[in-house]
Amino acid sequence: MVKILNDSAREFLDAIAWSNAACEPLAGDASARKYFRLQKDKQSAILMDASSVPESVAPFIQISQHLHQLGFSVPAILARSDGKGLLLLEDFGDDTFTRLLDNPCEPEKLYTLATDVLIALHQHPQATPKDLRVYHPEKMLEDIGLFLEWCTPAISEAGKAEFKTVWREVLPSAHQVPTSLLLRDYHVANLMLLPNRQGIRQAGLLDFQDAYQGPITYDLVSLLEDARRDVPDNLREKMVARYLARSSALDRKAFETSMAILAALRHTRVLAIFEKLSRYEGKHDYKKLHSPRVERLLQRALHHPMLAGVKRWMERHAR
Repeated sequence: MVKILNDSAREFLDAIAWSNAACEPLAGDASARKYFRLQKDKQSAILMDASSVPESVAPFIQISQHLHQLGFSVPAILARSDGKGLLLLEDFGDDTFTRLLDNPCEPEKLYTLATDVLIALHQHPQATPKDLRVYHPEKMLEDIGLFLEWCTPAISEAGKAEFKTVWREVLPSAHQVPTSLLLRDYHVANLMLLPNRQGIRQAGLLDFQDAYQGPITYDLVSLLEDARRDVPDNLREKMVARYLARSSALDRKAFETSMAILAALRHTRVLAIFEKLSRYEGKHDYKKLHSPRVERLLQRALHHPMLAGVKRWMERHAR
């Protein structure tokens, strides 16, 4: 096995008879996990190396098995070494939605498929695994605490306290919609087209180890207010309308309010993550290429009347 793999990975592959496979690293993202494509004897598989975050493996396996039982397309787990943070996965190929969108295609078809997956998931009576952790308001507030640390490091204690106050006033309103399985990183980079499958199974789902149970609006925001890609307003509106048309019992006002709050929450957190990647890890491209977009999306979300207090705080402390 080539030297790009660490000793644990080579030992794992040796134990499962994949040690003589050709190995190619796949382009990474902002996560600590690494991925490699292995090929041997006309077979192909993906090695997921989560050895630096082995605690993420058990949630990945749990959600993978659950989604498979519900009828969604997730990579089959071919072999595993939980303690070492290593998994051998089915290879879904190279057709991520991101790659397809970067070439001439019909964006609406891909976004319609992605939206229909969420509709099917949220309407499934067993969508949420038993005892799955809850993405409650205090956990949300904890997550966006990164913004104080990385985007307003010189802020006073009074400013920090006000930040928590204004968010605590609005976050409960994000939960005035039904709860379901929240995949949390549901966007085009984590979706793959599997054209030989039928219906919603044409969408291959990746990167769901951070799943919670939470408001149905969160993953729709992740998809349609993408930190790394401009989604045309008319396409966004069409997908929201499609979702609502197939969920007639929803209160539209509560739904739109929840979307605005969770958009502001997600964009605030992402800005902090990109700042941290730039300053702490030397990964500057995320901030350079994407933070201006995320800032625009945040400002749009903050125009919702429910977020007036958060908007005032941002104008006072985050300029």
